[in-house]
Order: sequence, then structure tokens, then C-alpha cells
Amino acid sequence: MFLSEINVSMKTAIMQPYFLPYIGYFQLIAAVDKFIVYDHIKYTKKGWINRNRMLLNGTDTMFSLPLKKGSDTLDVVEREIADDFAPDKLLAQFAGAYRRAPHFEPTFELLRSVLMHGERNLFAFIHHSLTKVCGHLGIGTPIQVSSSLPFDNALKAQDKVLAICEAAGASTYINPIGGTELYARDAFAQRGIELRFLSSRAVEYSQFGAPFLPWMSIVDVMMFNPVRAVTEAIQNQFDLL
Repeated sequence: MFLSEINVSMKTAIMQPYFLPYIGYFQLIAAVDKFIVYDHIKYTKKGWINRNRMLLNGTDTMFSLPLKKGSDTLDVVEREIADDFAPDKLLAQFAGAYRRAPHFEPTFELLRSVLMHGERNLFAFIHHSLTKVCGHLGIGTPIQVSSSLPFDNALKAQDKVLAICEAAGASTYINPIGGTELYARDAFAQRGIELRFLSSRAVEYSQFGAPFLPWMSIVDVMMFNPVRAVTEAIQNQFDLL
């Protein structure tokens, strides 16, 4: 049998780079054979690219990477972290929030390896953080940068996703459930690609005995749960539709 005759399944996901995102982002990474992260995509101030939420004194509090001033037309890969970014201060903020958490020590050491990274390009910094968290959680999915693939970056929306899927050799494209109104199964099927959606289930756990706040950064999940429990939730607490 020739290689071309073998039906090779390749599940693929494509996402913007997010800094220490919620557990659903890592569920998506773990659910596919290849995870593609956009580098040439417009930076948006109100999105989750360089910020997320931690639990501080019983309330959800935003943490972020400060950026140098730049044009609103710049892509993520063209943005730089501010010169006055102080990793020690952000580490101290995490320590103040989670020092009493049951899994503080290993999670804090992971955060130290993420935040003390010397890179100041925003995309490279976030890419490094994603690989470090995946390594900590035993997620072995290859993470590929979108610009390494041959496709027309001028394409928009669904057409761009289809082009990237074809360039990556995807047989199945998996997107978070929020994309159900953005992508059409028929359009993917016409290109020989199955379209599926990942719907995360709520993963509830004790947060210092206070009322539970869901969908926090993966940092919150790791602070309160052993790695094996986080890994189990990443592997099982979602539905593929």
C-alpha cells in the first residue's frame, strides 16, 4: 500500500496566543494532533492576549503584561513588552493571592520559569509560556506558529482558517464552542475537512472555601488542584460536538 492510500487523521486547532489562559484553551490543545497559534494576527486591547484573571481576596482580579505603546494596526508578533515590566512584582502578586493554596509551591515555580523568561517580544513570550504550561501538565501536542505554514495571510475569517487547515494537512478542525456561528460545516466538508466544536464543562473545586469563581486562569486551577487532577479535567471535562 502506498502512503498516499493511507487515510491519515489529523485533528487541528488554531487559536490566538493567550497569556496563561483558562483551562478550555489547554483542553483544545490536548484534544488535537497539531495546535497552531497565530503570530501574524492583529493585537486587540480588550481581548485576552496579554491578560487574564486570578483570585485575590475572594474576587476575580485582572493580571496583565504591560506593553510598549504601539499602533493599533500592529500584529501580536510586532508588539513588545514594556521596558518597565517587573516580573518580580507580578510574581509577588501571585504569591499574595495564592500562598495558602494547597499546590502553591510547584505552580509558583512554574510561574517563575514563565515570568523570568528574558524575551520581550509579546508573541515569543506568550508562546514560551504556553509550552512551559503544557510541559508541566504533560500535554505533548506540537504547537506550530501560523507563519511557518504556506497560506495567504490576507485571507479573512473562515477562508483563512480553511487555508491554514489545508496547509497543515488537517482532516478535522476543532474550534471552541463560541465559533458555531462563525464557521459552517458544509464549507469545511467541501474541502474534505470535518468541523467540530469543543464545549468545556465547568471544572469546580475549592477556592479557600469561598463561593466558586469559574473560568479563571489556568494558574488558579493549578494552585488548587494536583497536576493529575488538572490533567484529568483537561482530558475529560469537555464535549466534542
